[in-house]
Amino acid sequence: MVAKRIIPCLDIKDGRTVKGVNFIELRDAGDPIELGKLYEMQGADELTFLDITATIEQRATFVALVKRIASHLTIPFTVGGGITSVFDAGKLLEAGADKISINSAAVSHPQLITELAKEFGSQCIIVAIDTKLHDATWMVHTHGGNKATDISTLNWADEVYNRGAGEILLTSMSHDGTKNGFALDITREVSELVNIPIIASGGAGTMEHFKDVFIQGKADAALAASIFHFKEIAIQDLKSYLRTNNIPIR
Repeated sequence: MVAKRIIPCLDIKDGRTVKGVNFIELRDAGDPIELGKLYEMQGADELTFLDITATIEQRATFVALVKRIASHLTIPFTVGGGITSVFDAGKLLEAGADKISINSAAVSHPQLITELAKEFGSQCIIVAIDTKLHDATWMVHTHGGNKATDISTLNWADEVYNRGAGEILLTSMSHDGTKNGFALDITREVSELVNIPIIASGGAGTMEHFKDVFIQGKADAALAASIFHFKEIAIQDLKSYLRTNNIPIR
């Protein structure tokens, strides 16, 4: 079994870290750079920073923040939010990000995945998929989870894989922020379908949830936010727990 990764996620709004439930009811969770430094010290394998209210006007502000993050961290980090072109991605990678994450723009223009992979390499490209169960089928949502599509999650995962995505960040909207556990079924189905790493997101509340998503969900990495931001679980304790349960961890 390949070593699993623990990835704290920091949703950024107006330069601050925020966290909500089911993508709504946001509350302040602290300074992103200070949190990032703390998580690196605690043993996080990577970090993800998502500009959840990205607009053209805010783009320069976010690029400046990415430069500051890069100057303070040594572990890899991913940035996403409002990336709609090779130019956007290039600016963030030049600012110091190791990977970029795209979501809504990829659904609107799937060719963007191909272009990004060709320009920067698949290892830099994460496609985020926000999914929700509709009539027994997991379906893709866009625009921060606010817009339903008629695209099945499995079909979309297969397409982004074939277009050159290096990883998939799979978030269950139904589980996001609930702390009731990850969506194990769809995580496992996507993991078995494509031959790239799957980052599971949405629902982490206990250490056992991480064990379940690695074993039953077959995820390669697990992403969480509020349990880390509000000090409910320490990363070093989580890693010790996983090791005692015979799960290889970095």
